[in-house]
Amino acid sequence: MRSSKLQLWFGMILLLIAGCDTGAKQESFEIKNPVLPGDRPDPTVIQIGDTYWASATSNEWSPLFPIFKSNDLQNWELVTYVFPDDPPAWAVNNFWAPELAYDEDQDKVYVYYTARDRESNRLSTAVASADSPEGPFTDHGPLISQELGSIDGYEARDIDGTLYFMWKEDGNSGGQPTPMWAQEINEDRTELIGEKIEMFRNDESWEDNLVEGISVFREDDYFYALYSARSCCDVQCNYVTGVARSETIGGPWEKFDGNPILNNNEDWKCPGHGSVVRKDGEIFYLHHAYSRAGGVYVGREAVLERIIWNEEGWPVFDNDAEYNRETDTWDFSSDFTEGLDPLWQWRVTQDIQFTTNEEGLFVEASRENEDLGSLLVRQTTSPNYDIIATIDHEQSGENVAGGIALVGAANNGFAAPVAAAGISTENGNITVWETRNAKTEIYAEEQIGEAEYSKLMMEVRDGYLLTFSVKQNEEWKTLVEDFDASHLVAWGMGFRYGMVAKGEPGGRVNIKEFQLINH
Repeated sequence: MRSSKLQLWFGMILLLIAGCDTGAKQESFEIKNPVLPGDRPDPTVIQIGDTYWASATSNEWSPLFPIFKSNDLQNWELVTYVFPDDPPAWAVNNFWAPELAYDEDQDKVYVYYTARDRESNRLSTAVASADSPEGPFTDHGPLISQELGSIDGYEARDIDGTLYFMWKEDGNSGGQPTPMWAQEINEDRTELIGEKIEMFRNDESWEDNLVEGISVFREDDYFYALYSARSCCDVQCNYVTGVARSETIGGPWEKFDGNPILNNNEDWKCPGHGSVVRKDGEIFYLHHAYSRAGGVYVGREAVLERIIWNEEGWPVFDNDAEYNRETDTWDFSSDFTEGLDPLWQWRVTQDIQFTTNEEGLFVEASRENEDLGSLLVRQTTSPNYDIIATIDHEQSGENVAGGIALVGAANNGFAAPVAAAGISTENGNITVWETRNAKTEIYAEEQIGEAEYSKLMMEVRDGYLLTFSVKQNEEWKTLVEDFDASHLVAWGMGFRYGMVAKGEPGGRVNIKEFQLINH
């Protein structure tokens, strides 16, 4: 009897142990995507203690490279920017692909990033550092600037402790292959050492014209490199993610014969260029993708997916990420009396001037940005939303147009100039317009006489259909309905919405209130 009881007890213990082991491999939480809504391409994430820190591409909008923090990889708070004031003096545009790295021994944070060199016009990969993810960051300038361009920097330490810097040679910009390079870097991250080593290149048919966006992690006996291929950033995107592995960073690297491992699904398309992170014994990939609903009009949003392992020991995905976050999460309104929310941005080429006080927001007018004027914008976070703004005529200057707009580009081509469609008020006259290639076309006008305020509304549906209205006598009057703005979507950026102030410098626009309502 005693033997039977002991066997039963031992069996129960084994079941408990097995149950604990199984539980450790089960999914720890339900992921709600997108975790970073709107245009947040090339997301990067690191963990320091119990806190996660993330950043993403800024393109042509300042401040550059937002720094978010989270305790759960799900809910993120904007804390600061890598460059909260002026951009680095050496760089002119194309502020892409920040990659955060934490050196535990130094207790220091590094961020690699891509930008175009002002003098050589080459895409270059640079580095900045800080004692904390909250900054301030010190820029150290470019590390590598090849003739065809050098982008998508990443660091990893080999099994012998050697620190390597990895990047993509942007050969596709010149019709050439795209090698992924690795080269030793000093511990200060200011100088590459020795000879560069080619890890791999786009030599398989599924990769098409490029490979890029590497993220390297180690598990058991291998380093694994997640990387992206094909076209990332326009209406015809076909981006996918693959994986390669090697026992050392120096190679040789073996590509998985089941590539690509991450592709389109019912809710997301063109997934890729992200960063690997661990949480509660699981491994995740934070990457960008276009939602099926918002597409290129909203931009590439940050999506979190769980990495699993197949029977052959390769990291793969279930490829079942959903769009399952409520869009009204991102509704907001502001009267600007407590300042300007840090999510607002402006063109990196403009030294914009604005102030806030108890009277609201005052934006100095200009003729910059292809004659759009001064722009303060935010990322679109859903394809269906309304924005409403109240303009104070008495506090605004004469011959200054102030209003709201959907901001994109003159076409969907790379580096196309900024363009927009909007509604504004000037000297008692309401105008609906499109400004493209520094030329403005008027679609509707409405006289409002001596009113103290104008309340303007832009309704956006399906990401690109715009309806413009003005509130008169407590009722909304539609001036233009279902204006098609699809031709203004910017390559790789999605639309921004926001405020405009157009006129000669010295004049200003007073915005009393701004509201966003998602549907």
